[in-house]
Amino acid sequence: MRRSAPTLALFLTLTGLTGLTACTTPDTEPPPAPTGLTAQAGSATSVHVMWDAAADRDGVTHYQVFEGDRPVRELPAEKTMVDITGLAPQTGYSFTVRARDAAGNLSEAAPAAPVTTPAAKAEDRTPPTAPAATTGSATGPRSARVSWTPSTDDTGVTAYDVYQGSARIHTAGPGDSATTLTGLRPDTVYTFTVRARDGADNSSPDGPPVDVGTPPASGDGPGTAPADLAATASPGAVNLTWTAPDTGRPTAEYELHVNGRATTVIQFGEGAVPAGRVEHRLTVAEPTGTEWTVKLRARLPDGNWGAFSAERRITLVA
Repeated sequence: MRRSAPTLALFLTLTGLTGLTACTTPDTEPPPAPTGLTAQAGSATSVHVMWDAAADRDGVTHYQVFEGDRPVRELPAEKTMVDITGLAPQTGYSFTVRARDAAGNLSEAAPAAPVTTPAAKAEDRTPPTAPAATTGSATGPRSARVSWTPSTDDTGVTAYDVYQGSARIHTAGPGDSATTLTGLRPDTVYTFTVRARDGADNSSPDGPPVDVGTPPASGDGPGTAPADLAATASPGAVNLTWTAPDTGRPTAEYELHVNGRATTVIQFGEGAVPAGRVEHRLTVAEPTGTEWTVKLRARLPDGNWGAFSAERRITLVA
């Protein structure tokens, strides 16, 4: 039977065959060039390269790092820093970064960051002294300013590394005593430490830690992280104290994380819910010398968990 044109159109619609003629326009628009590119010599043979993260709307999936015209690293979009090693002492280098999206489009290169590696120091095995003091404060929901006192070294400090927990997140120059950290999360408590490094890549011990709590973003309400967490080990136990967050009513539940994993919920019964400073004692059976990192968060009035406290590292004792 021969179908008329309207009948045939209806038939194609009902059977889903109309999509056969559809086509999509290929993505040929490259993402914007990365911004905020810096390069800092960490030693006589290494350089730390950093840049600002792309906005989500840019669709960046990877970054390509170049030394001159030579590609030296490719990183996923969540990485915005890299150490380039195997370099020559007392040599000038120029680094650029390009962003790539899922369609393979490459951005223009970021403005080049020049850097010169220092001279090598033969048989230097003495690390710098640790920074004696560290201070910090939030400068907004997503940024913080961290300062430290200068270190000393027998051959000279070449860099200062800023750590959040065990992760290095920033490298500053030898003449710097403060830096601004960006890309942080609102309503989050961070614990920062600073180490000095010399030209032989010897790192100092950590300077004293500093806790910095970022405020909530606009419209998010008051902060929800427990404050001033302290953890001390005693024979067969760990003693925790912290300040309850201001959630609008007493907080009866806290989720405790040990070594990055949720281990228990600390609950306070009716009539025993603490306000202000909170104390809790944990009985432990792990052997002496076991290392723990601990942090916790409060159950909010809406039933969700709030932001984490700062993390504390302790060693268990018998």
